[in-house]
Amino acid sequence: MTASTHVPYKPAALRAQPQLPTDPPSYVPPAPEVVPPAPRPVLEQAPVSAPVPPAQVATAPLKVMLEMRPALEGFAGIPQETRLLFRGLRMLDGVGVQGLLQHANIKLSRGTQPARAGKKALSAANKFNQYSRVIVSLGERPLKNVLLRQLEKLDDRFSTLSLLTTTMLRFPRLKLTDFEAEHFGDFVWRSMFAKTLPSSDFSKVTRGSFKVCTTSWRTMHKAGISSLNLSPRAVYPKLDTTGVDIFIAQTPYPARLTKGTSMVVRYHDAIPIFMPHLIPDKALHQATHMHALTENVRAGAYFACVSEATRQELLKIYPQAEPRAVTIHNMVSPHYVNEPASPERVAQIVRTRLYQHPGLVPEFVSLREQENFYGKHLAARPFRYLLAVSTIEPRKNHLRLLSGWEALKAKLMPDVRLVVVGTLGWDNDAVTKGFAPWIERGEVFCLNAVPASDLKVLYRHAAATVCPSLSEGFDYSGVESMASGGVVVASDIPAHREIYGDAAVFFDPYSTGSLVDALERTLCRADSETFQSELRRKGAEVATRYEPSRILPKWHALLQRVQRERR
Repeated sequence: MTASTHVPYKPAALRAQPQLPTDPPSYVPPAPEVVPPAPRPVLEQAPVSAPVPPAQVATAPLKVMLEMRPALEGFAGIPQETRLLFRGLRMLDGVGVQGLLQHANIKLSRGTQPARAGKKALSAANKFNQYSRVIVSLGERPLKNVLLRQLEKLDDRFSTLSLLTTTMLRFPRLKLTDFEAEHFGDFVWRSMFAKTLPSSDFSKVTRGSFKVCTTSWRTMHKAGISSLNLSPRAVYPKLDTTGVDIFIAQTPYPARLTKGTSMVVRYHDAIPIFMPHLIPDKALHQATHMHALTENVRAGAYFACVSEATRQELLKIYPQAEPRAVTIHNMVSPHYVNEPASPERVAQIVRTRLYQHPGLVPEFVSLREQENFYGKHLAARPFRYLLAVSTIEPRKNHLRLLSGWEALKAKLMPDVRLVVVGTLGWDNDAVTKGFAPWIERGEVFCLNAVPASDLKVLYRHAAATVCPSLSEGFDYSGVESMASGGVVVASDIPAHREIYGDAAVFFDPYSTGSLVDALERTLCRADSETFQSELRRKGAEVATRYEPSRILPKWHALLQRVQRERR
């Protein structure tokens, strides 16, 4: 099948039974059965759904709108999940999917209004002009001087006050406009999907339908928080979702929906509530998460939690959400497969993907000095290294990783390097200072914007991928490593135990000694080679649990359930 052909995907589990199962109120999907390692299925080659019974032929497709805001961001977990979920929902039989274009911080230009009787239709030139303006408005606004910064702040305050006023006075809801993606495939692909999906998915996602919300997500949140000065509880603007059956938000969403539209919140974690000391803009982030979550629960939203650990955190906060909260794990990109790759590529990847940021690469006086430095420190054969893949911020526990690596290096493996892949986040001064002397010696390498085709090579050849986080909702890096044929050592937290099963070696995230013991057991004992082989075998089994063919039936069942109960 060519990449441009769209065949609705109906999961095998659903094809096998004509009636969808009715989930009990506290439904939690059962743990998938273990299957032997096998080539990863290619969903595009799934058989076409069997003909539906005559009584169902006239049934209109379920209309789903998915919030796409995180897809405009980088390589982190929620952006990846958004891209994969849009792709997956587009493959479900009987489901029509629209993406909602909205920026976190920037007010967007309007798209086009749906054609109305008695109103002159826009010319092709005017339509394309409006769509082009939407694309331009999604770019970051330049803030080159103090005056522009102040104007930006004034505009932000005015937008928040204006939205708050219209919300409190119950003025008309926020209208959505159309964005016809057909002629803007390059923009849609490169801005939202290319960081996660293979190029074979180009037509599948760029030919989707999109709506535009001009008001920024942050302005909607701030209007809700500001309403607390006038109301005992946060009041959020209403989003015009007329004609939409189900709206899927990627975090607690700062809006009410049009009557007739159900909300499903993709709930990733409750870290802003239980660990607010580890997040950026702590007071604002905690408040926006908590109040939007409160209103989503009050409005009867459903919650698709990325792990049972996350679901249990949600239920600690709001036990009344239990009948509408289910666990549906994340899908992992089809890029990550266990296929042969020369270890010689590792040094090339490290050299070309270095994070060019002050403090994360050595300073050189000449190009020759730079080339000599990397020629020397990347020339070791074999090039042994521990790998960590995550944003550099406090929750990810890089300081514990650094301490454990230093101890392992001093005690047992003097030649082992540390390779860290991830964008600088927040509150990272202590970590970057800890890295600095080792970066200067060519022992620690920080990489950024590593595409999946390169990252799977790093996973495969790492002595171990270390996942040291203090808290997670899912954690892609361990599963991606397992799917790529790697070995995983992970912090002993509920999400890791649930997601990785018995395919990882666990350690106390607060103990350097525990991490060193886990690394020693995995890498340095007489039976380590046999032990690693067993971890890889188990990892291959675990990784299959998060393939689209295993996850999409759960989404299909949830959407059908929400639709039944919506009626």
